[in-house]
Amino acid sequence: MDSRQSRTSLRVRGYHLDGYGHVNNARYLEFLEEGRWGYFDDRPEVAALFAGDRYAFVAVNLNINYRRAAVAGDDLEVLTQLAELGSRSARMHQVVRRHSDGRTVADADLTFVLLDVAANRAIAIEGAVRDTLTPLVMSVA
Repeated sequence: MDSRQSRTSLRVRGYHLDGYGHVNNARYLEFLEEGRWGYFDDRPEVAALFAGDRYAFVAVNLNINYRRAAVAGDDLEVLTQLAELGSRSARMHQVVRRHSDGRTVADADLTFVLLDVAANRAIAIEGAVRDTLTPLVMSVA
């Protein structure tokens, strides 16, 4: 695994399931968010940019593809990477895979902006934020 990518593991529990016995579609949003938190936990240099609560990353778009069902007891891994860095937004690519067979259960692209919290508006991704994120960009194959 490339060091620019993070892996977050989780187990499907009964409360994740819908009436059909597979993971409810809304739960994948939580799995993906857990993967993004793990990504930033693995990169303290990024977290340091947000000390003082002046800036925040804010999701503005999420596109998710549900590929196959996951069921109770499945061990999943969420692979997360920064796939694109623009001047005003960035995109993370994520894949949820079943650990036992490596099959993709879902994949998603999340677009986010950098928010100036005090002004409550998106700002350009530049300076220290850009310098820190640029080496993390990993193109999606």
